[in-house]
Amino acid sequence: MPDKEALHVLLVEDHRELAETTGAFLESRGHLVDYAPDGLVALHLALTNDYDVIVLDIMLPGPDGLEVCDRLRRDAKLGTPIIMLTARDRLEDKLAGFETGADDYLVKPFDMPELVARVEALARRDRGLASRFEIGDLVVDVDARQVRRAGQAVALSRTAFTILSVLAREHPKVVSRRELEHELWRDSPPDSDALRSHLYNLRRAVDRPFPYAMIHTVSGAGYCIRERPGDRDGSC
Repeated sequence: MPDKEALHVLLVEDHRELAETTGAFLESRGHLVDYAPDGLVALHLALTNDYDVIVLDIMLPGPDGLEVCDRLRRDAKLGTPIIMLTARDRLEDKLAGFETGADDYLVKPFDMPELVARVEALARRDRGLASRFEIGDLVVDVDARQVRRAGQAVALSRTAFTILSVLAREHPKVVSRRELEHELWRDSPPDSDALRSHLYNLRRAVDRPFPYAMIHTVSGAGYCIRERPGDRDGSC
């Protein structure tokens, strides 16, 4: 994505002053912003428009942000990248956000340039992959945004899909934590718990329902995909 290409952003925030300030800052960077003050309006706009990124507050009137995210991902199968905004900074709250399908998480109060960097990074990541990988019984089709293992469809959030795509692209090499964080968030990574949470959800979807794990941690080095149990091929 060219750096100056305008993004179409849905901003979901019930605090009017913060919404106006955030929207104005995004627009000052050349992006187009639609505004939703509650969960119902957010669902309507997200399902009737094509957005590059959704910026979603958790504490909302009507369906809250977690429910909105869950309904967009689970019921509507919407894959638009979602970054959550919230005053909640506990690990449990972050895990809840990621488990409903959020791709990133920013705690209030935040710096506007950081939000814009996160939004642009999500959009770059969403548009930048194009290939298909087959590793053992795992198929990662980046163009179609589909994952299958042993012939079964595997549902992933945008962030989990990107992590898996990077690991598949680099297979059988080990990908360091720093490389993954840069791929996901460029130069503005969130706290260290974020990547761990996304990896947990990725493993739960790709490994747990099947006879053996394919996603492995290499102590002191990073993460990789192993094609079969006991494999040590390449650097993995």
